This record gives sequence, structure tokens and C-alpha cells, in this order.
Amino acid sequence: MKKSILTMFCLIAVLSALSAGGGKDSGGGATSTGGTAPSTPLKPFKLGHLNSTAHLLAFVAKEEGFFQEEGLDAELTQFSSAAELAAGLESGKLDVAFIGSVPAITFQATGHDLTIFGGAMTNGHGYVIKSELVPPGFKQGDISVFKGRNVASVKNSVQDYELLVLLKNAGLTPGTDVNVIYFGSQTEAYNALQNREIDGVSVYSPYASRARDEGYTVVYYCNEIAEFQDQPCCRQVASTAALKANPALFQAAERAFLKAYKFSQENHDKTVEDVNRYIPLKRELVEYEIYGGHSISRPDPDKKATVALKRGVVSFGYTHDYDVEPLYNTAIYKAALDDLIKANPTDPIYQGLLAHFNRYE
Repeated sequence: MKKSILTMFCLIAVLSALSAGGGKDSGGGATSTGGTAPSTPLKPFKLGHLNSTAHLLAFVAKEEGFFQEEGLDAELTQFSSAAELAAGLESGKLDVAFIGSVPAITFQATGHDLTIFGGAMTNGHGYVIKSELVPPGFKQGDISVFKGRNVASVKNSVQDYELLVLLKNAGLTPGTDVNVIYFGSQTEAYNALQNREIDGVSVYSPYASRARDEGYTVVYYCNEIAEFQDQPCCRQVASTAALKANPALFQAAERAFLKAYKFSQENHDKTVEDVNRYIPLKRELVEYEIYGGHSISRPDPDKKATVALKRGVVSFGYTHDYDVEPLYNTAIYKAALDDLIKANPTDPIYQGLLAHFNRYE
């Protein structure tokens, strides 16, 4: 009997040791870049993202253990639309969401108490058309190729706003010259290209590369249009009340995003691998979307550029005016960047980010 009890205790001890030493992060990331587990329990941190390579800051921070380094037990969840992401923030199911700049602005304008406090991507979107509809001599950027066509898009998106601006500039009227058909998400809009009735579609990263790979023709990339260069797209958004109540949580997340940005600039191959785990396309397509020159995933809030976009959206009539100041927080990002510069005073990437912040804050 004593031997049986002793054997049982030994078995429990072995199982306990295996449980303590054999754990693995659910997202596949390392426990920390230093190789040691955090000494205090990790804080739950829930982040919502889209099916976009543009959100690599979250993917890299998870896979490379930067969230854990900052004491966060990060759970990443993919959503299909900005509206779902905003609802997740307002219900308290998400701490942070990467939301497009235009929907973030329209949500704020319509009374949603959501604050922008960082960035996720600049540029990275555009439109494509079925190649058999492209006339001889077509030059990329010529929006008139959509005249008389049915174009799928997503309402309340930066892609939709840009298309309407370009159509107006070209003297084309939506509904008369170009039939814009709206879908609930980018995935739905893109899949509609399979229908004979749909001629073109809006795209964000990585749908442009996917479209080219599938034989479609790019009508334009937004970064190649003069008025849309350096256009802020996805922003880091959180509940205003949550930001005020727990700034330390968001500073920790921002430090993780900053580390992820630095990693993405110094480790291209591993960054592509990390992103590919969340966006399962051909590796070369993922690589082109990240490093092909049509977008950049940078965590800076880019306040000046986003406020300028807000003025454009309002003046165009896309939404009504409002006071953005109470809903734009740059202090979180600056505090996180200062922390990393203090620890790495000569790091050229962090110094470059500081210079960018001072220019665009």
C-alpha cells in the first residue's frame, strides 16, 4: 500500500514537472526573446485584426514573443469587417483593433467613443479589373477603364472613399457612369469577381497580389496616386475609456508593436514566415505585399496625415465634421517609444521612428 502511494506521488510529480516545463504559446511564439519566462503572470490582451498582411505588427509581436516580453498574454482574432472590430471594442471583447482609417473616422463622427492611438499600415490598397476588359493602350492609374462597368467595393472603407474621389476627378458619376456595388467585407467583394456581372473590385493587402497571381489587372495602387501617397490606412484603435483607465496596458502593447516593427526591418525572411502563418498565401505574394513598395506597416499614429484625411473625408461629404482631438492619443506611442530609446539610445530604427513622430505628430 505504501509503495502504491509513493508511486502515485512520484507520477504526480513527474506530470507536474512536464506540465510546468513543456508549455507552448498558443500562437507558436517563443516565451520571450531572452529565453526566460516572465516572473509575474501575463495579463490577458485581446487584439482583433483583418485577413491582411498589413497587420504584420501584431503577427510578428505574437510569433517573436514580444507581447510576452511585455507581460501580455496576447490572443489574436481575425474579423471580417471594421464594423465587427468596432463592436468588439465597444463590448469589451477586444482591447485593441486594427481598423481602417476611414471607418475609424466615420465611427468617431457618428458617436462611437473610440480613440486612435497608433498606426498599422500606410497605403496598400487599390482596385483591379478583369484582364479581358482592359482596352489596348491602358496605362495603370487610368480610372476611366471602369466606365460602364460594375465594380465591387466595401462601403465605409478607405478604398471606397478613394474610388469616389478619383471618379469625381475624372468626371465620372457613380451610379451613372460606374456602377459601384457594395459588399459587407473585402472577402465578399473579392469573391464576387467570380460572378460574370462583376468587372472589378477594391483590394487591400494582400488581395492585390492575389488578384495579379490569378490573372487580373491592377487598375491602380493608391501610393501611385499623388493625392493618396502616404495615406494612413489601418490604425490602432481602442475604447477611449479603456485607454484612460489602463494606459500601462496599451504602452506595453505599443512597445511590443515597436519591437515588431524593428524586427520587420531587420529580419525580412522571418517576418514573411511569421505573417504567412496568419495569411496563408504563396510566400512570394506575402513577401511582395510586405516589401514590394506599395505599403509600409509602421506603428506611428501619423496624426497629421490622419487628421488631413479626416478633413478630406468631411469636405467630400463622406461623413460630417467632429472634434477629433479628444479621440486621438499620441501620448501612449510616445511613452512606449521613449522607453525603448532609453534602453537602446543609439538604435537607428527607434531614432528614425522618433524623427518621424516629431514630424507627423
